[in-house]
Amino acid sequence: MTATRRRVTQQDIARMTGVSQATVSLVLNGRDGADVRIAPETRERVLSAIRSTGYIADPVARRLAARHNRILGVFTYEPVFPAELGNFYHPFLVGIEECAERIGCDLLLLTSAPVVDGRRRIFHHDNRLRLADGCILLGQWLDPAELTRLVTEGLSFVSVGRRDDAGGPVPYVGADYPAATAVQVRRAVRLGHRRIAYIGQGGGPESHADRLRGFAAAAAEARVDGRHLTIADRGPARVLDEMVEERRTCAFVEEYADGVALAECAAARGLRVPDDVSLVALGDPTRPAATELDITGFRIPRRDMGWQAVEVLSGLLEGDVSAMQRLLPCEAVDGATLAAADV
Repeated sequence: MTATRRRVTQQDIARMTGVSQATVSLVLNGRDGADVRIAPETRERVLSAIRSTGYIADPVARRLAARHNRILGVFTYEPVFPAELGNFYHPFLVGIEECAERIGCDLLLLTSAPVVDGRRRIFHHDNRLRLADGCILLGQWLDPAELTRLVTEGLSFVSVGRRDDAGGPVPYVGADYPAATAVQVRRAVRLGHRRIAYIGQGGGPESHADRLRGFAAAAAEARVDGRHLTIADRGPARVLDEMVEERRTCAFVEEYADGVALAECAAARGLRVPDDVSLVALGDPTRPAATELDITGFRIPRRDMGWQAVEVLSGLLEGDVSAMQRLLPCEAVDGATLAAADV
């Protein structure tokens, strides 16, 4: 039988190098400075022993010895791996990874969470949240009850995406959907559109509610007829029927893929985009949607949101709550699916 190799400890390193365990700890944590000085030759002797033994500091012991592990957790409420280049979540993950590397932190992907009622749950009997200094939450929909628990228990976390208060302010980095949507509505109004439609849920995730809020506010400000049409329970064909019946000339789609489906229905009926009906997508595709159309709308600053979520979390860990909620501007896309209204 092969004997199990015992894990090397700080005490072993101290015994090998003839220094105290406290000195080993100081070298590991980079804590020597003006108050504590360690001779260069002593530091090198300790580091050499660490390298030769393959010593890896236990994360719980490191937490007791220093303020932080320099490990950031990433919890995803929806599957995001493998993250193909075309995957909606890929740019968020790129930003998270790049900023974590820049500040010298490792990432811990929390994958043991069970799926309950079709959704992942961050809290369960064996959750490992506390192995990390703090956590980045990623997903279109976040459980309000879990957000409340995170806030009330004082755990350090940041949501990628704006979230409503949950027993207190929720730290987040989100996209300014109301402003980006309003820009597109005003653009359509300038082109003569007076009867327009918002196509989508308009509720559920905060990102949907924010888009509808921006649409409604801009339509009211411009004094145009803006109507909310849901698509999930009726499908694109019925929605297009209503638009034609009500002579609505421009559709603002919450989900890019719904816009593609609406355009396909229009083409099947001999209607042209944008000559007969204009189309504006309020964000990037969250699910596959192949089309040759150059759709007008805006892009979500996904990479920057991931990057800045790590920045905000790093600040919170250092006690900085001055900028714990950020909304980033979206980038307008001219596209070719918005044209002057034929009135």
